[in-house]
Amino acid sequence: MAHASTHFDEAGPQPFELPGAYPHYTPDRPGQVEHIALDLALDIPNQSYQGTCKVRINPVRSGIDHFTMDAVNLQIASVKVGTTKQTFDYDGEQLQIRLKQPLEMGKSVTVTIAYRVERPQRGIYFVGPDDHYPDKPTQVWTQGEDEDSRFWFPCFDYPGQLATSEVRVRVPKKYLAISNGELIETKADGNDKIYHWRLEQVHPSYLMTLAVGEFDVVKDEWQGKPVSYYVQKGRKDQAKLTMGKTPQMMDSLSKWFGYPYAFPNYDQVCVDDFIFGGMENTTTTLLTDRCLLDQRAAIDNQRSETLVAHELAHQWFGDLVVINHWSQAWVKEGMATYSEVLWIEDTYGQDEAYYYHLNHARAYISEDTNRYRRPLVTHIYREPIELYDRHIYEKGSCVYHMVRMELGDELFIKAVQTFLQDHAHGTVETLDLLRAIDKATGRNLRFLFDQYVYRGGHPVYKVAYQWDGDSNLAQLTITQTQVEDGKEQVQEGLFDLKLPIGFGYIKESGGENPVEQKTFKVRVYQRQQVLYFPLEQKPDFVSFDVGNHMLKTVELDYPLQELKAQLQNDPDPISRLTAAQALAKKASLEAVEILAKALQEDSFWAVRAEVAEQLATVQLDQAIAALLKGLKDKHPKVRRAVVEALGGIKTADSYKALKSVVDKGDESYYVEAAAARSLGQVGASSFDSKSKEKKTLKLLETVLKERAGWNDVVRAGAIGGLSQFKSSEAALELLLPYTELGVPQALRLSAIRALGKIAGAQAKPDVERILERLEGLSRESFFLTQVAVVGALGQMETKGAIAVLRTLAEHSPDGRVKRRAEEAVQKVQKQLKSDQALAELRKELDQVKQVNQSLKSRLESLEAKGKREE
Repeated sequence: MAHASTHFDEAGPQPFELPGAYPHYTPDRPGQVEHIALDLALDIPNQSYQGTCKVRINPVRSGIDHFTMDAVNLQIASVKVGTTKQTFDYDGEQLQIRLKQPLEMGKSVTVTIAYRVERPQRGIYFVGPDDHYPDKPTQVWTQGEDEDSRFWFPCFDYPGQLATSEVRVRVPKKYLAISNGELIETKADGNDKIYHWRLEQVHPSYLMTLAVGEFDVVKDEWQGKPVSYYVQKGRKDQAKLTMGKTPQMMDSLSKWFGYPYAFPNYDQVCVDDFIFGGMENTTTTLLTDRCLLDQRAAIDNQRSETLVAHELAHQWFGDLVVINHWSQAWVKEGMATYSEVLWIEDTYGQDEAYYYHLNHARAYISEDTNRYRRPLVTHIYREPIELYDRHIYEKGSCVYHMVRMELGDELFIKAVQTFLQDHAHGTVETLDLLRAIDKATGRNLRFLFDQYVYRGGHPVYKVAYQWDGDSNLAQLTITQTQVEDGKEQVQEGLFDLKLPIGFGYIKESGGENPVEQKTFKVRVYQRQQVLYFPLEQKPDFVSFDVGNHMLKTVELDYPLQELKAQLQNDPDPISRLTAAQALAKKASLEAVEILAKALQEDSFWAVRAEVAEQLATVQLDQAIAALLKGLKDKHPKVRRAVVEALGGIKTADSYKALKSVVDKGDESYYVEAAAARSLGQVGASSFDSKSKEKKTLKLLETVLKERAGWNDVVRAGAIGGLSQFKSSEAALELLLPYTELGVPQALRLSAIRALGKIAGAQAKPDVERILERLEGLSRESFFLTQVAVVGALGQMETKGAIAVLRTLAEHSPDGRVKRRAEEAVQKVQKQLKSDQALAELRKELDQVKQVNQSLKSRLESLEAKGKREE
């Protein structure tokens, strides 16, 4: 399944477990579910259906005279075993069946449950046109993970029960119906059509699915197996553009996993209003229709392609091998996320893949730093969906990458192959992965799992370098700053890892490999270690953790010349990025000149993009001049980084440059959107005049009226620009209409989120208007709307926001909304405790920074001129 927050207080990370969390265990089972058969008739106009659910159970022992199934808000008509009616109790959440004849071990029985569902709230979703969205397609689709299948059919709703399945569904003739496995029969019956799908391989109830709608279908194949893409009528070209690489992905993942795709077919269905990016139902992935690309979006949108790869990888990790408990979800989600990296590496090269991987690490680190810290494996929570966070996805991906780097590609593939072969069509947990690695390679990676899987956190290193020319010794002082010296139990927070330290020498002859590197592998296990390396001559640069494969953060304290040499010569782009960050902290004119050169000359777009980000942090006029040159970069992601960086520089030059991009446009949607957001940042800053504010708002209003397009990306950028005007009633008046029903969903969600930001310095009556609007929006049932409302309220500094958030926390049916609302309450409470004078202090500080930047820039220029004259 494919998918911020509060800061830690001084005591450290916030706990993951919220009040009410408790240990969860797999329930006792009456036997093994062998087969599930649904026979349903949909009444789409009335958002209802009725039918039967047949469950064949092979009892685990004799004498079982009752058992309990999960079934929420279903109207149960009858329960039978064979033709004999059984007595049952139903409380709206669990169906307790009392058997007239106790079960006998080894003798399977089929339980038939007749039931009806009207206007379901979860599990199965009816989507269709209404007064606000008359063009919305009519569709029905399901979403089972984590425990929502119980909302659309009675089941044993936990991942440990695996069964074959079939779905027989009656729908009006104009609709297609897609489910798991192969279509074994289609039959016309009056004005209806009956589709019958069957899957002969076992899978859990949460991976059963149904999708109904008027779809265009694109047929493809992989090694003789059908591969199909279903999209809303009229979007067939986008289907091929977005999902057309699926057969090549099946080749790639079959190679990496050492195990060919195991199922008879593979379908992908793009549906409207989907609440996730995608869901890996066995053989039949559902995807949000927002992933469908047009030609212009495809220029620099990689997310749709990696989403397709992610959900496909689940057909191995999650579907072929199934986790035996939600606490083990990282095993499947981590590998599906890492498969995005593997696909990029196969298709676009190692530099692209490792930079993509770096951003996985950053996403996890952000959550660990700003939200909470937890082990990857934990069974203590309130609802399983709480586990679906940046830890199990991105940190899980990083763990798989570290395993691969420890083993090497050949043994990594062998270990994964062994894991899949030993557990195909069965259930797994983390320990099974460790055992498969040991069985296939003889390597014991428990040290890695103990530090990164079974406990929270990661190492935070500070590395200082000095050269002793008298002794020809390189000195590295490595400090693990995630723990404080002198604190009790400091050892528990330390990491014990062997890291490669490389010393780079630039060859005078240049050539194909212009850098020679001497590498030492050292054990880093203390809070602070001083290491000495005997070398024949002084190195040009130093690489800490050569390859950058360990999950960590690192701050370099190197001399400027070594950082310059590293930025210009280190073959590893991640090391070059780290050097750029350290150079920017030097904040000197020479550092700016080095960064400016890299922005123009580095061979890898990601380095140029990140250099642009670093230049924006240097308070020198020369940094701004260097940035402006980056607007001409050929790569759209570099141009995007430049315009985002310019948003943090409040000058007339940056405003002029951003306005030019907004006026003229860009071939990339994302560059245009970023320019509109940044223009708002600069236009709302203190340097600007009221007349300039008026012109900026007028331009953003024009963008909102005229730049509708793919997923409203550009107009969402303009909304982001408006949100920067935190004291402007005029900006608020422009923004509010875009929160109304009838506005395209993606744009509306952006506007709702922006209400929290723009509320920052509004007059009290306008803050009340914003709060009233958000309170009304909070009553809408759509999951994404509720998430946007929580995000907006969490940015506000008013007690009224707490009341709305608490109502959402108490009454939302979704565990993710509940959790985010509770976290947002804590955030607002902290913001309210802050001294109001802080806002004035920040304003004064901004003004001082601008004066200092001008003075410092002049001083650096004078010093540079003096050096040249000497």
